[in-house]
Amino acid sequence: MSRYRGPRSRARAARLASGVAVLLGLALSACTTGPSDAESTAEANIVVTTNILGDVVSQIVGDAANVRTLMRPGADPHSFEISAQQAAQMDEADLLVSNGLGLEEGLQRHLDRVAAAGGAQFVAGDHVDVLRYAASDAHGEGAAEAVDPHFWTDPLQMVAVTEALTETLAALPALDEDARAAVTGRGTAYAAELTAVDATMKQRFAEIPPDRRALVTNHHVFGYFAERYDFEVLGTAIPGGTTLAAPSAKDLDALVTAITEARVPTIFAESSSPDRLMRVLADEAGLTVDVVSLFTESLSEPGAGADTYVAMLHTNTDRIVAGLAPGEPAGR
Repeated sequence: MSRYRGPRSRARAARLASGVAVLLGLALSACTTGPSDAESTAEANIVVTTNILGDVVSQIVGDAANVRTLMRPGADPHSFEISAQQAAQMDEADLLVSNGLGLEEGLQRHLDRVAAAGGAQFVAGDHVDVLRYAASDAHGEGAAEAVDPHFWTDPLQMVAVTEALTETLAALPALDEDARAAVTGRGTAYAAELTAVDATMKQRFAEIPPDRRALVTNHHVFGYFAERYDFEVLGTAIPGGTTLAAPSAKDLDALVTAITEARVPTIFAESSSPDRLMRVLADEAGLTVDVVSLFTESLSEPGAGADTYVAMLHTNTDRIVAGLAPGEPAGR
């Protein structure tokens, strides 16, 4: 849970506030619509909202079904939009796979439309042990009741999703007996792979002493990660669990104070959001603080370090260890 302390100076707060509107505009302009994946000879058509889940579905089904992912690499899942053609694909899919838990804010009306029409859906968030934001972490009326949709930062949560998803995919009417068996086998193997990745991550994080396990990020995306691997989310630049929220000068000034007092060596910026705001925070903290990019809400283009969910987990682990472990050089 985040710790915030009182503001230190009006002047610093004013400097922080001056760039907020421009930075938010840049963050929103980074959102893009997503492409449809290439067709295969399979008869079942699956449409997936986010690219992280798109990769997971593809790992499980192989060539047993067509998988179309709506969200482009590097886009923001909270606000990306789709074309009319993609909206029609959602309506016509044999199965629509979404994250749920309020993540796909820009797609919610389309998801609601498919649900109202009785379309087959799999909502990943229905199969995880959901965390809720603390009242201090989510702003606005009813904030204490807000759920955290970023479960994939804990691979064991994704194991639970994989197991349920495998059962759903194997039951698609368009699949024959051989395809069902293949899907079941691939799903079992993928769940085992994620379990092994979790063990590796836990071993790597043992290199970071408890007093250095403090995370500062753009917004609250690491709740499940922190719970699983015993980290503290010291604070975030944007309040709450959505990138659509607006940071106030008071919030930013309090975060600078927390960074300064805790002497955090590295703060982390999300790959799907401009890191200028985090660099302003680093400059204002008056310390030698590295700003390191993590892949948190979106996969990358091929070859960029996070073109699959498993690659994303390994890359983020390497960067967090490099940024926080004593004597490790932080990458940029």
